[in-house]
Amino acid sequence: MRRKLIAGNWKMNGSLSGNQALLNGIKEEIGQANCDVAVCVPAPYLAQCRDSLSATLIGWGGQDLSVHESGAYTGEVSASMLRDFGAKYVIVGHSERRSYHGESDDAVAAKTARALRSGLVPIVCVGELLSEREAGQTAAVVGRQLDAVMAVLSADDLANIVIAYEPVWAIGTGKTATPDMAQEVHALLRKRLAAKSPAAAEKVQILYGGSMKPDNAADLLRMADIDGGLIGGAALKASDFLAIIRAAS
Repeated sequence: MRRKLIAGNWKMNGSLSGNQALLNGIKEEIGQANCDVAVCVPAPYLAQCRDSLSATLIGWGGQDLSVHESGAYTGEVSASMLRDFGAKYVIVGHSERRSYHGESDDAVAAKTARALRSGLVPIVCVGELLSEREAGQTAAVVGRQLDAVMAVLSADDLANIVIAYEPVWAIGTGKTATPDMAQEVHALLRKRLAAKSPAAAEKVQILYGGSMKPDNAADLLRMADIDGGLIGGAALKASDFLAIIRAAS
């Protein structure tokens, strides 16, 4: 049985004082969560997470990384920098990176490989636009995105990634895929993994990343192939984040 993972994505939000209140609220109420928990934060706040969370079971990570180890790449953050701050996870290929920064499937694959080589767990995001869903292209789109990543990984490496299915039309819109709709895509992704490595398909956590909230988390997490959530807005309020964690526990 795969252990659930609830990972918060703070996106470009936060302040030192606000972050501390949020982290303190999570730590004080989390109890004995029977799932993995992490927060993925803007790079300037990694040190704060390290200092606040290092004595807990809550992990932390970055929201992106460079394909380069180091060099003249102003503004980028390397995997080794994330590791310096104790990061365990890094989000790769979020829809906002693909859309606003033009990240291609090949770029996402290269970043995934870089993360793994550096000892980070990449949370690899895949998902379709509303126009693609309405055109019946969901399977083709998420399949293409996942195939690009699998093409550069060995079967052993593949077992060490996390996948997040984020229907782009359900991010920040208040819309959510029904549990059955989400399960259908998660099952498709797991079948695709199994074609390369049955062992990896059994191990890889596939998260739902389309506006999971306290009022829909339990129904989504009840699905056979939904192994947790990549949480956006609800990760910015301790009570909401904790409610989702309890649903996963």
